[in-house]
Amino acid sequence: MDSDVTGDRPVDAAPSSASNDLDPSDVSKNGAKSPSKIGPRAEIARGPNLMQRVAQGALGVARVTGLLIAVAILMGVFAWESDGRFFIVANLLGMLRFMSTLAIVGLGLTVVLVAGEIDLSFANLYGLSAMVMGVSWIEWGWPVYLAIGFGFFVAIVAGIFNGVLVAYARIPSFIATLGSSILIFGFTLYVSSSQRYSPANPPSGKEIPSGENSFFRGLSNQELPGDLPMQVLWMVGVAILFGFIISFSVFGFRLKAIGGNEEAARYAKLPVKRYKVLAFVIVGLTAALASMLDFAFIGSIQPDAGGSLLFPAFAAVIIGGASLNGGRGTVVGTLSGALLLAVISNGLALIAAGAFVQQMVLGTVTIAAVALDQFTRRLA
Repeated sequence: MDSDVTGDRPVDAAPSSASNDLDPSDVSKNGAKSPSKIGPRAEIARGPNLMQRVAQGALGVARVTGLLIAVAILMGVFAWESDGRFFIVANLLGMLRFMSTLAIVGLGLTVVLVAGEIDLSFANLYGLSAMVMGVSWIEWGWPVYLAIGFGFFVAIVAGIFNGVLVAYARIPSFIATLGSSILIFGFTLYVSSSQRYSPANPPSGKEIPSGENSFFRGLSNQELPGDLPMQVLWMVGVAILFGFIISFSVFGFRLKAIGGNEEAARYAKLPVKRYKVLAFVIVGLTAALASMLDFAFIGSIQPDAGGSLLFPAFAAVIIGGASLNGGRGTVVGTLSGALLLAVISNGLALIAAGAFVQQMVLGTVTIAAVALDQFTRRLA
């Protein structure tokens, strides 16, 4: 059994014995610790030094500023090419709704990347969560509240499954989640019988109570000031929550430590396995939330829903500053990346660039995002 399950003490509660972090040879003549020989507990507790934090902060600000400048330039280009139609209110509101979906999913994915892992199953889990919710509500006749809870329960189980494969079975997360993605999609086809479900058109002999339908539709179709999409409000709420979790909580501090140096985290007695499992559960929950909000807005769900989210969400998160090598990721960066991808997707569709052009641009952006991540990692 690995050492990470032998205790769940915070770093600052670790034993103070010098043998854990320093031996007598690590003390110089003037009594100072040799920086190169500080043990893993002290290394994690200390975190990045002041210069490293300043450099990382400056790099993050520069990245977000660059993204916002790119967004402004692209908006101008698309407005010019579409004869001003880009800035029509209805178009901007639709773009914000798509950004909300990308951002909610992306924030969960950010947590997994901060932990030093990767998840390729969230897109198909997006489809499965909404589908089991729709089938249990529309086909099986469950109350809508219970059906929603069931959809989230399935997401939690899938997240635990992924986490166990990665943390306990030691299967690389790329392989584990690639396999589970295929498994999840197959299960979605089985549950749905490859059919589309809509509460407006229930199967023969089934009837959806009007009150339940109104409640569900209201999750994404409430009227906000300025006709702002309800999903934007959900995005803001999730962003605030994740901002606290990632940047200000003990969980976020430990998760960055695990993603930044897993071996040191194990020596420091951090619960590495449990935290990784929890990270996969979180991305599952955000995928489920985004899918149900889209289901409520669109009014229907089909088995392949979510398939097109995989690369845009990844690109948004990586462009926003999360590292594929773990230990780094911010809410502001992910939101900025989601905004950029939403502008690109909306603008290309508006000028009728064609599906093949959109795929080519998406592929180029994804490659550029990973290249940028590698470049900034060398600078950090």
